[in-house]
Amino acid sequence: MNKKLVQQILWNRLIAVVEEQANVLLKTAFGTITREAGDLSAGVYDTKGRMLAQAVTGTPGHVNTMAAAVAHFLERFPAHTLKPGDVLVTNDPWLGTGHLFDFVTVTPAFLKKKLIGFFASTCHVIDIGGRGFVAEATSVYEEGLYVPHMKLMDAGKRNPTLFAILMGNVREPTQVRGDLLSLVSCNEVATRRLAAMLEEFGLSELDTLGEYIVSTSRESMRAAIRKLPSGTWRAAMTLDGYESPVELKAALAVSDGAIHVDYAGTSAASRFGINSPKCYTDAYTSFGVKCIVAPGIPNNAGSLETVSVSAPEDSIVNPLRPRAVTARHLIGQMLPELVFGCFEEPLKGQVPAEGAGSIWILGLSGGPQVEGAKPDARRFNALSIGIGGMGARPAKHGLSSTAFPSGVGAIPVEVTEALSPLLFRRRELADGPGGEGRQRGGKGTVIEVENTEPAPFSVACATFDRRHNPARGRAGGMDGRVGRVGLASGKVLPGKETYVVPAGDCLVAEMPGGGGYGKKS
Repeated sequence: MNKKLVQQILWNRLIAVVEEQANVLLKTAFGTITREAGDLSAGVYDTKGRMLAQAVTGTPGHVNTMAAAVAHFLERFPAHTLKPGDVLVTNDPWLGTGHLFDFVTVTPAFLKKKLIGFFASTCHVIDIGGRGFVAEATSVYEEGLYVPHMKLMDAGKRNPTLFAILMGNVREPTQVRGDLLSLVSCNEVATRRLAAMLEEFGLSELDTLGEYIVSTSRESMRAAIRKLPSGTWRAAMTLDGYESPVELKAALAVSDGAIHVDYAGTSAASRFGINSPKCYTDAYTSFGVKCIVAPGIPNNAGSLETVSVSAPEDSIVNPLRPRAVTARHLIGQMLPELVFGCFEEPLKGQVPAEGAGSIWILGLSGGPQVEGAKPDARRFNALSIGIGGMGARPAKHGLSSTAFPSGVGAIPVEVTEALSPLLFRRRELADGPGGEGRQRGGKGTVIEVENTEPAPFSVACATFDRRHNPARGRAGGMDGRVGRVGLASGKVLPGKETYVVPAGDCLVAEMPGGGGYGKKS
């Protein structure tokens, strides 16, 4: 059989393996943000820790940070020391996926006791202790429990000490434990599928195929970059921020087969938890580049190698420990839009308008800890995802209620209502047009929610932005609609703090819309 045909077949099978890995996690996870919204990632790596393939299911912030995370594990647990049944874990924000709520697990894969590669997966857990999913913390120590690189499983046996510490420090121990075991399960299934695949094709190792995948992807990405004009282009964006507005600035340089993005001039790190660790900044910057330059090339160590990122130390896109980082996606998920702005000049007429960018995560909770609640108020912790509109494209309207760049889905209201006393009175597209233009920007979602019990509940507004600085139109298009948050009784909730919704009142949140493209005739 033709060698290239065999390599293509093996590639397709490898994708099937990681897709099954992701679907096992999706189907067995306890947390709604994983099993309903798909806030997860899964991937396969060679014995050097290089990412070869990723599941389509998942977010760029998880996948692209996880691409670098496996190497950090191997620095602490060299490959030759690992055994079948070992599972490594961490939630280190700077060496993982950017905040404490995401656990990364790495499992070595063996064929007849020989190491053939690794599988890694990650998901967002409902709680990690500390202050919860808020941005009020001023250091990572307040934000929850930090787990350094260690063994979750040792030769198939659970680490009882680690599980005991975790279960004793989170508000939802059953859900967190279930999610961790789901991560273990999805990796374990993938290791078996990979071994079976290699045996079926008479192969004893993965590294030869891995080298072909990495080198081919790298050269394909370089070829795509060489089609761009050489030069440096700049863009800037203003966000609402926390204590003050945030200025994001980028300079994108295209040279021979490589792209470098420099965030010099970007705002200093915030005192509060909206900072994006460098790993997360790198992840979404690379994703933004790839969307424009070569969306069809596989995303792996080879293609990622062609994009480099620099950022000032202790800036909001490169905060140093122990900065607070819980709401890091507020900044990180805006970076692809900023990268698009850099490409506007060299690729005029091919770059969409700005969209809402980062998703709004509504951290909803109730119980006697909420101000004004009675001692018998029902305790609950729930997440709902609010999604804005995408920017208009040069030849098409922007997509409404579409989570770009994260790619996550909304959590069905029925699921949240089943797990809490909350009732969603509305979840619909915002009234009126999006950003006007030849092509219109997409609309955001409007959510109205109340407590069916006579008790107040709280909402964390940590990730709510674009309430003062809308998504900008392009090529003469108008700006998108700003987001709005308040109570049905009329009170406006202006900041990123945690607010109390009084008993009998409703929370009303309107997500921002996308900018328009071109002048309307």
